[in-house]
Amino acid sequence: MRRLLLLVALALAIIAVPGVAHDTWVQTNTHIVRTGDAVHIDLLLGNHGNDHRDFKIAGKLSGESVGTFVVVAPDGKSYDLKPDLTDVGYAPKEGFHTAKFATAKAGLYVAAQSSDSVVNHGKPVRAVRSAKVFFLASNSLDKVPSDTTGFDKPLGHKFELVPEANPVAPMGPGTKIKVRLLLNGKPLAGERVSFVPRGVTLKEGTDNTYERTTDKDGRASFTPKSGNYYLVVAHHVTDEKSEKYESTKYAATLTVFVPDKCPCCDE
Repeated sequence: MRRLLLLVALALAIIAVPGVAHDTWVQTNTHIVRTGDAVHIDLLLGNHGNDHRDFKIAGKLSGESVGTFVVVAPDGKSYDLKPDLTDVGYAPKEGFHTAKFATAKAGLYVAAQSSDSVVNHGKPVRAVRSAKVFFLASNSLDKVPSDTTGFDKPLGHKFELVPEANPVAPMGPGTKIKVRLLLNGKPLAGERVSFVPRGVTLKEGTDNTYERTTDKDGRASFTPKSGNYYLVVAHHVTDEKSEKYESTKYAATLTVFVPDKCPCCDE
């Protein structure tokens, strides 16, 4: 009986501890396609807080928790991906969601997910999430344009990472990934931004190799040394509360694919 009571107490203690915030991220099977070809866009969920600073999947969003999930075309038109989402996991919390999108015009596209909900890992917390990835449709794969525009236009998310350099082309080792962090449309200074390569786990605390702090204008940058998927991640915690939640956690992600060689130049 004493052992049983001890186990119950331990279980209650674990439940009472708030879990690490889960962040969404979006990635594509390719970053450049010929105009008219399709791109497969994955929506994933993982731990990217202080305890799990990696690229690993940790659970799966329920259908009602997806929020908005769209592709914004070069002409500014938005396409809803939610009706086309496919669940590729066997169990409710395994795998991820994916959707297929066919490009119609040449130019830079962005796939974006955002949500604002209350989660409970021992106490109710408002979780505000945004996730983005860019991809390019080119009329020729032998001559990929490097002058596409629109990547630096905010989408209006409450918490958002906005590229300040083209995240698709030109892109390669040695080319800086530049971002600006916005909270309610305004630059957020003094916040940590992580640039997580797939296959790497960041050090506990602060990892000076892969992390930067935003300046007074909300800017941060990182120069990748090798080709890989890089997940740019930012968090912000506030004491904003209501009758439904006790605090607010913001999370923003931007996935950037860095090829081993720049696709639009000889570098």
